[in-house]
Amino acid sequence: MTRWQRVKVQFRTWWPYYLMLAPGVIYFALFHYFPIWQAKLAFEDFRIFGPNIWVGFKHFASLFASPVFFSVLLNTLLISGMKIIFVFPVPILVALMINEVNGTRLRQVIQSAIYLPHFLSWVVIAGIFIAALSPSDGVINEMRGWFGLSPEPFMTQSASIRWVVVFSEIWRSAGWDSLLYFAAIMAIDPQLYDAAEMDGASRWQKIWYVTLPGIAPTIATLFILNVGLFMSAGFDQIFNLSNDAIRDQIDILDTYVYRLGLQSGQFSLATAAGLFKGLIGMVLILAAHTISKRLTGKGVW
Repeated sequence: MTRWQRVKVQFRTWWPYYLMLAPGVIYFALFHYFPIWQAKLAFEDFRIFGPNIWVGFKHFASLFASPVFFSVLLNTLLISGMKIIFVFPVPILVALMINEVNGTRLRQVIQSAIYLPHFLSWVVIAGIFIAALSPSDGVINEMRGWFGLSPEPFMTQSASIRWVVVFSEIWRSAGWDSLLYFAAIMAIDPQLYDAAEMDGASRWQKIWYVTLPGIAPTIATLFILNVGLFMSAGFDQIFNLSNDAIRDQIDILDTYVYRLGLQSGQFSLATAAGLFKGLIGMVLILAAHTISKRLTGKGVW
């Protein structure tokens, strides 16, 4: 049987699975692989009619000469850094706490409750936080009033808006992201816990010496992937939570590219900013992978 005949036989056998795979392949081809070729627009002057004109690094020079770009870059680094520090560990803690819950029924109820926010769009979540943090009738300021504290305009206050971004991200993603860690915990050999208990280990010691080492490869892999997305601070979230009063505090590269490209029509400059973000992300994920390999022996590949 020739190679082509084997392919035909496999396709006839597995065609339902290939059919289910097709939408994902088409999505990635259109929105992830095809744009790689169009990244050359960063080195050209875009023309609606006629061929584009090659200008080299002109748009990158314009980008780096703009004070707005560096302000946006700083916001991106600050918000992404806060998410790595304060958001990334929370799903690990949630998975550890769920694992300690006795009773399958209670565990299922808790999991269903904490997974729910993941399925809400950022439009809905932003509406919830805007209503809850309202200085006039928001529940948070109502509770502050019980203790004699004055209302705070959290959504229009520069000192608090970044923390609103962080807490809204935790509320939405902590439960769902804990799934991978919980699955890794379930894969740990139960005999290790039995051996630790026979040695007189307490609950905390079993978590420290059995559970955490068991999920360390999962933590390392997800940390590397999160570092690779460091320059993507969350367009949907920022776009829906921002307003004119605090825009300069949470304006990030993604929203900056959106304004340049879709609102101002500066497609070449927007592509240059997007390409810069992509290159930095690639460098970060390679660096994180290399460091993780040397320190823990675990990496993405």
